Amino acid sequence: MPKFHVIAGPDATAVYPSVRKIGPADLKDVLAKGIDDFLAMPSSLVFLGMIYPIVGIFLAGYALPLLFPLMAGFALVGPFAGIGLYEISRCRELGLDTSWAHAFGVVRSHSIFSILSLGLLLLVIFAGWEFTAQSLYVGLFGTTPPESITQFITNIFDTPQGWKLIAYGTAIGFVFAVVALSISVVSFPLLLDRDVEVPVAVLTSVKAVWENPFTMALWGLIVATSLAIGFLLLFVGLAVAVPILAHSSWHLYRKVVEPVGPV
Repeated sequence: MPKFHVIAGPDATAVYPSVRKIGPADLKDVLAKGIDDFLAMPSSLVFLGMIYPIVGIFLAGYALPLLFPLMAGFALVGPFAGIGLYEISRCRELGLDTSWAHAFGVVRSHSIFSILSLGLLLLVIFAGWEFTAQSLYVGLFGTTPPESITQFITNIFDTPQGWKLIAYGTAIGFVFAVVALSISVVSFPLLLDRDVEVPVAVLTSVKAVWENPFTMALWGLIVATSLAIGFLLLFVGLAVAVPILAHSSWHLYRKVVEPVGPV
């Protein structure tokens, strides 16, 4: 694995990776490469991808009013959940073995503690979103849970409180999504690929979004739509959507962040 220290000068000033401007055509290319990675290694990816539907089904049974926030929150922690799949794409890019064992090889990464700390930050954001969503629901409907999914759907779509929940929840969720996307869209692949600190990775990710607002917004929409379809297919669709998005995220990182040495 190539390692690049981003510390230079006697005062140890961090040198931040440069980012490129990209467009919608680049997203089409990274998705094509992500699909190619998925098709090239289906056995390992199906094995890993099935973890996510299992977790999703477990979460769905946890609390019906929080089903949608849990679904939406899945996208917030997705960049961390896909770290093993980034490693598989990296190995394939370098012509190395791409067996499923490499997905767990990230625990030996030089940046494992940075990766875990940034993952913890995403979990904090996820917890904040869930707490906010629950507080909003309780504020509008009280603490009594719906008796059935039919009643829950009726409450949401056939009452003034339900439409307020949709409007406020969407607006608040958008803020959480923008924050999570901005700090994580390229930070995890960067930590895996280079010897950088968390602040450098996060600020590089924020810069990537700042330099490409429309393209990154489109990428966020692609991610959200893909995960929504996966959930609507009784979570089984996540076994395909999650690996493809994870592999595509690695190639998005390659598109956005300027290389500093041989890939």
